[in-house]
Amino acid sequence: MSTRSPLALAPEIDEFRRQFEQLAAEADRLAAALGDAQFAWQPAPGRWSVAECLDHLNATARGYLPVLDEGIADAIRRGLYAPGPHAYNWVGRLFVSLSGPEPWLRVRAPRAFHPVPGRSRHDVMAAFRAYQVQYIDRLRQANGLDLARARVASPAARWLRLPLGSAFATMVAHERRHLAQARRVLDAAGFPR
Repeated sequence: MSTRSPLALAPEIDEFRRQFEQLAAEADRLAAALGDAQFAWQPAPGRWSVAECLDHLNATARGYLPVLDEGIADAIRRGLYAPGPHAYNWVGRLFVSLSGPEPWLRVRAPRAFHPVPGRSRHDVMAAFRAYQVQYIDRLRQANGLDLARARVASPAARWLRLPLGSAFATMVAHERRHLAQARRVLDAAGFPR
């Protein structure tokens, strides 16, 4: 007999939840230490500020949340349940590795995922926190699903379908990547102190 409550999160889902909460706290600490001018400062023309790094994550969430919804709903309709842990295919593992802080291949963000110039710190941070809550809500909805068999279409290339668990892992890795990029802005020559 299982000792887990029926409402408890599966370990894999709970780990994703913990990581999204950690990323939200890291972004809050980063932004809280900066003035408005520092938050919006660009290291060079065409290079993103801290604000733009975070707003890029907001734009990505706007694209990914609907496809997560579709993938979760489809998996529920099809009865794709399994307790895990889950093993992901090579495509899912590849996407996670390409999205992380140290990718071996750099790819430009699709225009749909570009940050909106000039957004205030309040707007960027409020949206970022809200999207972290929404990711966690999707994790709760996916609890108990077979994260390896359930599929999610990539918002950048709808023909590409990733395992649901790989999509969550890709978002975590992608957020780590751009938070690291935002921290590097603070070390750039000319950063206003």
